[in-house]
Amino acid sequence: MEIFATFVTLFLILDPLGNIPVFLSVLENVPENRRKKVIVRELFIALSLMILFLLAGGTILSTLGLSREAVAIGGGLVLMIIAIRMIFPSRGGVMGEEDTDGEPFIVPLAVPLIAGPSILATLILLVERHPQKIMYSFIALFMAWLLSAVILYFSTDLYRILGKRGLKAIERLMGMILISISVQMLLNGFKSFLT
Repeated sequence: MEIFATFVTLFLILDPLGNIPVFLSVLENVPENRRKKVIVRELFIALSLMILFLLAGGTILSTLGLSREAVAIGGGLVLMIIAIRMIFPSRGGVMGEEDTDGEPFIVPLAVPLIAGPSILATLILLVERHPQKIMYSFIALFMAWLLSAVILYFSTDLYRILGKRGLKAIERLMGMILISISVQMLLNGFKSFLT
């Protein structure tokens, strides 16, 4: 049950359905026969980065001199901003205007669209709070990434099936859930800091 709850949280933060329109617009100038290869490459780069933060998050925190509370509050704020932009999208989409010239590499698809600051902060917090359950966190992360990977790989087909309005409705619903998760992260951060 704990793995499932972590999986759902990580999947909502990854927000693959909300990323479909951004992915399609970024890949617009990439030849059609290259698009799926680019998506697979970016997905694996993002997974590698997320695993790095899951395994070495504590070391990264101590090296930078950051407390767990600072990461929780910072991650909660970033997550809240992303959730608000999902509910009330700006003209440039959730991530704002992006440079779409040429084939994207790492930025903006792998980072920050898939492995953004909120997912990286959440992974660090998972390990910091429950270091003995790192295998559960890894399984939950892999499941969330795999489901996101399938959705993004078939993004063109899903866009055709759901349409622009369907994707917007799902994205706003996910935004509402993410608002609650971000508020909980903030409350946990402040509570831990004050006690």
